[in-house]
Amino acid sequence: MPGLIERTARSRLKKTASGLLLLACTGLASASTLTLDQALQTAFTGNPDLAAAQWEIGIAEGDRKQAGLIPNPEVSWEAEDTRRQSRTTTVMLSQPIELGGKRGARIDVASRAQDAAGIELERKRNALRADVIQAFNGAQTAQQRLQLSRQSLQLAEHGVRVAQGRIEAGKSSPVEGTRAQVQLSEVRLELSRAERDQANAYQQLAQVMGAPLPTSTTVQSAAQSLPSVPPPTRLLERLNETPELRLARLQIDQREASLGLEKSQRIPDLTVSIGSQYSETERERVNVVGLSMPIPLFNRNQGNVLAAARRADQARDLRNATELRLRTEIQTTLEQWQTANGEIQAFDRTILPAAQSAVDSATRGFEMGKFGFLDVLDAQRTLIAARSQYIQAVSEATDARVRIERIFGDLGINR
Repeated sequence: MPGLIERTARSRLKKTASGLLLLACTGLASASTLTLDQALQTAFTGNPDLAAAQWEIGIAEGDRKQAGLIPNPEVSWEAEDTRRQSRTTTVMLSQPIELGGKRGARIDVASRAQDAAGIELERKRNALRADVIQAFNGAQTAQQRLQLSRQSLQLAEHGVRVAQGRIEAGKSSPVEGTRAQVQLSEVRLELSRAERDQANAYQQLAQVMGAPLPTSTTVQSAAQSLPSVPPPTRLLERLNETPELRLARLQIDQREASLGLEKSQRIPDLTVSIGSQYSETERERVNVVGLSMPIPLFNRNQGNVLAAARRADQARDLRNATELRLRTEIQTTLEQWQTANGEIQAFDRTILPAAQSAVDSATRGFEMGKFGFLDVLDAQRTLIAARSQYIQAVSEATDARVRIERIFGDLGINR
């Protein structure tokens, strides 16, 4: 047992050390850019929740081993009459013999639990992968919002310089300068919030990965090309392969195996006894053989059989409910994904170029005295809002992808 504990401790230390080594090897120990693949590798190595879930395989294996053991024999010693001259002593060895297939039924139940532990681990790996992608996307979004705030700060500072120049030239009212300063103050507050949000997003990513991130680390920018939305029919055809639905089907098998075990309990076990009896009075030793079996007169395990049968029925309904929920969630999420991709394309092709052109035109017009500073502010705010909506659309598309991959695992699409 001490050797087993030491090996377990060394295994956990190796996992922790390998997680830190992975961080160093991937370049995260110094100023670098964290990629999604690096974040996933680190999470699969160092996430404590996944490490804890992996022990369930060994636990189920131990339960399976225990279920196959036969009952231990029992030894007994009995004395009749406490007086030595007339005492009769009996030594018996009794062995319970299970009837009705109890041992096989127990093994069947434990085997189903062992299979369920493997599927549950797969489901948790998919969930961890989705959590890492979601946290990584959150860090990307926070990083993009910070960059947007810095760009907005540059716009606001340029607006202040333009307004100040026109005021000094006597071409604009000092009110325009006040408006520009107010706009600059608002942008600086937004920049401060963006810096705080990025720090929180990085902490959330580090928590999911199970390893700290150096302060100098940044996440890789989002790819310009968007992953295409998988066809709904192809995903629905793979629905039965998802870990959640496989687990729901296996739970039916578990409940039916439990029902078989409860039915086997209705048959009483036989106990065979053999021994030796010695009588001090007669100075004679005789062999003793005995058989015993409970009489199932009142308790025939009927209550447990009924409960197990209802649990099996419940598992079938839960499986149907799981399939219905997954179908609805897949179709709804794919529609949201498609809508978000359409919005991103609209921003890339039309909205963002038009908003940037409006800012440039309004700024040049204000410098030439054709527009007021309010026109410049409106154009700037429109551009900032368009960029924020673009980032939100990218985040929604990634969230939809994460929900799909939480169900199916890695879809093998570009990221």
